[in-house]
Amino acid sequence: MKNLKERILKLKKEKNAVILAHYYQESDIQDVSDYVGDSLGLSQEAMQVHADIIVFAGVHFMAETAKILNPGKKVILPDLNAGCSLADSCPANLFQQFTQAHPDHIVITYVNCSAEVKALTDIVVTSSNAVKIVNSIPKDKPIIFAPDKNLGKYVMEQTGREMLLWDGACVVHEAFSFDKLIELYKQNPDAQIIAHPESETHILKTASYIGSTAGMIEYVKTNPGTKFIVATEVGILHKMKLEVPYKILIPAPSNEDNTCACSQCGYMKVNTLQKLYDCLLNETPEIKVPADIMKKAFVPIERMLELSK
Repeated sequence: MKNLKERILKLKKEKNAVILAHYYQESDIQDVSDYVGDSLGLSQEAMQVHADIIVFAGVHFMAETAKILNPGKKVILPDLNAGCSLADSCPANLFQQFTQAHPDHIVITYVNCSAEVKALTDIVVTSSNAVKIVNSIPKDKPIIFAPDKNLGKYVMEQTGREMLLWDGACVVHEAFSFDKLIELYKQNPDAQIIAHPESETHILKTASYIGSTAGMIEYVKTNPGTKFIVATEVGILHKMKLEVPYKILIPAPSNEDNTCACSQCGYMKVNTLQKLYDCLLNETPEIKVPADIMKKAFVPIERMLELSK
C-alpha cells in the first residue's frame, strides 16, 4: 500500500495532476490527495486548480461540477460507477416537468444532482451555504428546492421560508437508526450528537450541532467536549481523528447490522487506491459534459460561489 501511494504521488507530479477528494473517501485516498473537503470546499478549490489534470476522488456529480468549472481541463474519476442515490432520485426529464409546472418559482438545487439538473437551476447550494442563500432570496419569491427533502425541511425550519420540495433523499443519511442512536447515547451520556442536515428530522432533533461535513469537523475541533456521536458517512472520521486525536468519536449506528456499526456510502467506497492509480496512469475514465449543458450549469454554480463569499 505504501508503495502504491508513492507511485501515485510520483505519477501525479509527472503528469501535472491534482487530486481532489471528498471526506467520505477511504482514508488511503484522502492521504494522497492535494485537497480533502466538502462539496462547497471542493467546488471552490476546483476554481483555483492550475494543473492539467484533475483527478476527482468522489462521486460522479462532483467530478461533473469540477469539469463545468474547468471546461478546458481533463477531469478523471477512478470509477464511473461512483454514483449517488440522491442524484439518482431526481431524473432531469421529470425535474424539468416539475419546474415547468411552477414557472414563477426560483429553482434552487443542492449540488448533489446531475449536470442536466443543474442546467435547469437558478442557483446551486451546498449544505454549508443553503440557509444563507435561501435567506438572500426576496421573501415574495416562491422557491423550488431539490433534490433533498430532508435538507429542504431543515432549511425551511432555519429560514422560516415555505418551499416546494422535490421528494428525494440520500440513502446513507436515511439509514440511521433512531432507536439504536438513543441507546448509544444512553451508553454515552457525556457525548454530543452531531449530524448532517441530509439526515431525517427525528435524527436532527437529537443533535447538539447540525452542519456540513466541514462544519462538523470544525465543531469537534473548537468545542470543549471530548466525546461525539457523528451522524454522517463514516469516512469523515479519518479527517476528524487527524484533527482531534485526543477526542472520542463514535459513528452513529445504522438500521443495517454491519461490521462497522455505521452508515457507509457504497458509491463513495467504489473508488479504491488501486483504481486511483490506474485512473491517473491511463487518464481514464474521463468526465465529459455536453457543451450546452456545461454552459447552462455553470451559471447557477457561479452564483453559488459568488453568494458564498
